[in-house]
Amino acid sequence: MNRNKSKGFTLIELIVVIVILGILAAVALPRFVNLQTDARIAKLNAARGAVQAAAALVHGSALARTGQGNIPCPANGNANVTVTGTGTVCTETGRVQIVNWYPVANAAAGITNAGIFTAAGLTVADNYSTAGGGTTIGSILTIQVNGGPTPGACSFTYSPSTGGVAGTGPTIGPNVVTGC
Repeated sequence: MNRNKSKGFTLIELIVVIVILGILAAVALPRFVNLQTDARIAKLNAARGAVQAAAALVHGSALARTGQGNIPCPANGNANVTVTGTGTVCTETGRVQIVNWYPVANAAAGITNAGIFTAAGLTVADNYSTAGGGTTIGSILTIQVNGGPTPGACSFTYSPSTGGVAGTGPTIGPNVVTGC
């Protein structure tokens, strides 16, 4: 009797390997899902930082340009800041409308009504969206990061200053991350 030894895996060994791979997948999958959530939260933090920086830069420019009349912008005509802190300021992203020396809570881009969304360099193409907003004191703009289960709950708010030159800055609400 000459028996050939067969080489390979037994059925039990194969089942054990499949079970181990299944356990590893069950442990690793939630970590990959959390990476997407973490990425959206990081994007929201970056947008909030861009809004804070843009508000400060526009404010400084508005204070420096107050009462100087029409100042030519590289594009989109002239900018003019009145002594009451209203008007427009030239920025790299276009002309930005201001109220109380800070950008208005507006997401529109354009010649006369661009607001904080444009000043911060945020775009819809970068997977951001907005809700609300306006060009007057008290307007509230919600900036959202899309892609999560609830974009409205992956957001923060911006409202322009309600004071004058020595008044308080804009109100930038805390991040809401429950829907990221």
